[in-house]
Amino acid sequence: MRSTPLAALLLTVFATAADLPLPPLTTGQPAAGKRVAVTAPEYAGTQVHHLVALPSDWNPQARAQGKRWPVIVEYTGNLHPASGSTGEVEGAALGHGLSRGQAIWIVLPYVAADRRRNEVTWWGDIAATVAYAKQQVPRICAEYGGDPRQVLLCGFSRGAIAVSYLGLHDDEIARLWCGFWAHDHFDGTRSWSGQAWSTPLARYREESAARLKRLQGRPLLVTQGIAGTGTREFLTPLLPPSAWTCRDIDMVAVGGAFPNTLAKDPHNDRWLLRDSPAGEEVRRWWAQVLADTNKKPR
Repeated sequence: MRSTPLAALLLTVFATAADLPLPPLTTGQPAAGKRVAVTAPEYAGTQVHHLVALPSDWNPQARAQGKRWPVIVEYTGNLHPASGSTGEVEGAALGHGLSRGQAIWIVLPYVAADRRRNEVTWWGDIAATVAYAKQQVPRICAEYGGDPRQVLLCGFSRGAIAVSYLGLHDDEIARLWCGFWAHDHFDGTRSWSGQAWSTPLARYREESAARLKRLQGRPLLVTQGIAGTGTREFLTPLLPPSAWTCRDIDMVAVGGAFPNTLAKDPHNDRWLLRDSPAGEEVRRWWAQVLADTNKKPR
């Protein structure tokens, strides 16, 4: 049946009404159902900060009684106005779209070279950024009841590259994660203009391949909402089929024609805020990761 303009408008309204809102951004102490900007003691007096959003069922009594929640740690994309990406921790959405308020959600910063602010484009001070994750993720888990066996690392665009480039940077940080999810791009697939760490491409790919060895059998999901990332072609010869999952996401099928009320561009981290079969598949993958970790002895 051919849709009328009114019918098309109604479909858009109903789809938009179902979009999952981000938790409100507040100050003060982390609390259930809120996103809170937190400055670590080591960065007091600076603008360096991360975000913590506690699950909707979080409460201190349950925490004190030993309840543990899964944890999703996220790295954001670069500042990229064309796609609506701010490069800021406050702009993140991928982890909340995955958890829907059922996990502790942490958005980590890239620490700028001056160590006084968050970097919105690329890595800033790599050593400081990696050290930040090593220090803050265990601290947040201990303070708020995060299960250290169930910490998933995810990221969009720059953050998708960071899943391996930072998350598998060395053995210590690699041990933090139970699984990995990269959306749009991946470490080692291509060189980036003006970024010496990604050139020459042959060397960069060798380094990426070395990082991938730190997966040590833990699950990797790669989703692609934009064509031509080269991720599948790069990873296929490096990892056995059983070691990773790759899915192409039809972003128009998920969000409609772009720009729309969900996002400006198909290259976005907000697509899981809208119900879709693709989103459900990602959530099933995550549920399986959690189920597999629960089978392992504590």
